[in-house]
Amino acid sequence: MPAFSAGLISLVLGYMLSQFYRAFLAVLAPTLRQELGATAGDLALSSGLWFLAFAAMQLPVGTALDRWGPRRTVGVLLAVGGAGGAAVFALAAAPWHLHLAMTMLGVGCSPALMGPYYIFAREYPASAFGTLAGMLVGFGSLGNILGAAPLVWIVQTFDWRPTLWGLVVVTLFAAGLILAQVRDPARLGNDQPRGSLGQIVRLRALWFILPLFAVNYAVAAAIRGLWAGPWLEQVHHADATQIGRYTLAMGLAMVAGSFCAGPATRLLGGARRAMMVFTCMMIAALLTMWLAPGLGSFWAVIQLMTLGFFGSGYPLLMAHGKSFLPQHLVGRGVTFLNMFSIGGAGVMQFASRPVFGAAQAAYPSAQAFAMLWLFFLIPLVVGFLLYFLTPEADNG
Repeated sequence: MPAFSAGLISLVLGYMLSQFYRAFLAVLAPTLRQELGATAGDLALSSGLWFLAFAAMQLPVGTALDRWGPRRTVGVLLAVGGAGGAAVFALAAAPWHLHLAMTMLGVGCSPALMGPYYIFAREYPASAFGTLAGMLVGFGSLGNILGAAPLVWIVQTFDWRPTLWGLVVVTLFAAGLILAQVRDPARLGNDQPRGSLGQIVRLRALWFILPLFAVNYAVAAAIRGLWAGPWLEQVHHADATQIGRYTLAMGLAMVAGSFCAGPATRLLGGARRAMMVFTCMMIAALLTMWLAPGLGSFWAVIQLMTLGFFGSGYPLLMAHGKSFLPQHLVGRGVTFLNMFSIGGAGVMQFASRPVFGAAQAAYPSAQAFAMLWLFFLIPLVVGFLLYFLTPEADNG
């Protein structure tokens, strides 16, 4: 399959929408608070439901990829869950409508990344997986950028409900393009063993990589998609336009970090070593945010950009984990790993809601957010230490 076929381009568009839908709540937070009475806690719940629905779908998605291929798996779910969820969001009149909409969007977006990853794993050399995975995340992360300053401008120009109806149309178009253009990899022969979840769980090489999967992406996702807006508003007194610009800077850093995943692997001698460097830098940024909560808006942007860039190590983790999967377990295996990543993000976003609520009741805003950053920092350090027990990738 050509590297830039129409099918893969359509899948990139689907993944861009997935990135957009997981991050756009931070920018809409002031508007949704004013019009629907949605608090930061409500949005934390809505965002967490997106991630948990996404995670719950990963094992069924893995089975569907192995059985029916990425064309129907991605196209149908994106049309039904993605466009349907955007329509519910556009009609929302209360915070619980947002919860339902984000749950549907999580289901619709659940195969958006795993579909192209399945194609990369089946049809490209193993040594190219990390670079291709990073490029896909980099291009797809343009959805993160569209969910920042451009979204602010669109909402200010057309209002938020017409914007969501426009997203319904765009999502249906992307789903139709996927169904029309994607070509599934050839089915495995009958001589290949049948894969099962038990076989994946018994792969000992994966055991100590899973904790970092569960927390690494969760930190960047929660801060970019949920807490950056309230933090900038309450601590740094940013308005909606400034929040859009600052989160745009973080989104651009996330794109740059994804594109650098492949070169970092080659420069540092493997995905495992590159992931260790990326995680160290994330820990340093969070440590600063915790210990020095009173730094000004300039340093706030620098910290967000650092977290965005080095929080984009997901392709490194996936390339490392995928190297331990035999061919007949690729579909179920990559979605199993992704389930930990997305599920961890959902759990931490749910848990961050009461943590911040308790901190806010006891401390001023700056110190309350410092406690929130500590909440994200501790599991990241634990996952990083356990990752040292994971062996090097089988294929380098």
